[in-house]
Amino acid sequence: MRVMVIVKATSDSEAGKMPGTELLAAMGNFNEELVKAGVMLAGEGLHPSAKGKRVRFSGKERTVTDGPFAQTNELIAGFWLWQVKSMDEAISWVRRCPNPMEGESEIEIRQVFEAEDFGAEFTPELREQEERLRAQIDEQADKPR
Repeated sequence: MRVMVIVKATSDSEAGKMPGTELLAAMGNFNEELVKAGVMLAGEGLHPSAKGKRVRFSGKERTVTDGPFAQTNELIAGFWLWQVKSMDEAISWVRRCPNPMEGESEIEIRQVFEAEDFGAEFTPELREQEERLRAQIDEQADKPR
């Protein structure tokens, strides 16, 4: 199963405070363990919401709002995408993670939907389209930008 591991923002991350060398090294070592174990598929930190945009949908209408956004504890400072055998395995890895922020912080784990989760509504034609798109994404990832 794939899971998205979400590092919640803090007032420091939203202020643009960058991690120090010690935390960067600890996270680098943790990421190396994840890669060696075949768990990590992707992982990135995110700029503060002040540099972000939100698009609100209402029927055919689209409204764009500039950051920063309120309620820092609901914002995302970074993420990983992991391939694990179970939610328990994901929890085990998160327990080993260095604290991603100075002081208190929070990490959320969410299971990623797989094709089989969608049932009969995900027709053979839609499955074929999904597989074709994933193959194109893999090809593009191999090309330099």
